[in-house]
Parts: sequence; structure tokens; C-alpha cells
Amino acid sequence: MPTYAYRCRECTGTFELLRPMSESSAPAVCPDGHTDTVKLLTTVALTGAAGGPAAPAPSGGCCGGGCCG
Repeated sequence: MPTYAYRCRECTGTFELLRPMSESSAPAVCPDGHTDTVKLLTTVALTGAAGGPAAPAPSGGCCGGGCCG
């Protein structure tokens, strides 16, 4: 289940809710009980493997060896 972040317009606090995607646009109540909330846009950064070896560059031929010929 995804986590959605919200901000309360009354107390200006932020909070997160774990809810199914089917309820992503449903109203959220802040922990203090206020109902005037707005869903925040969040981003996720994805990066490649750090420090791992680079993949070899593709070579010509069927296997790069002497089998074709």
C-alpha cells in the first residue's frame, strides 16, 4: 500500500497515511481532528547501483568468439 502525505490547513502540520490506491483521493483527517487538509505531491528518486561494475559493451558477431566463420 502506498503512503500519502498531507498538510493540515488549520494547524499547518504534515502527516502521512498508508492507504490503498483506490482511496487516494478520499478526504483525510489530520491527527488533531481537523478536516481541512490537502494532499501533498511527493517525489521518489531512483538511482542505479552505486560502485558496481559497469556492464561490458556489446560486441559484434554471434558471441564475440571464433565460432562464426
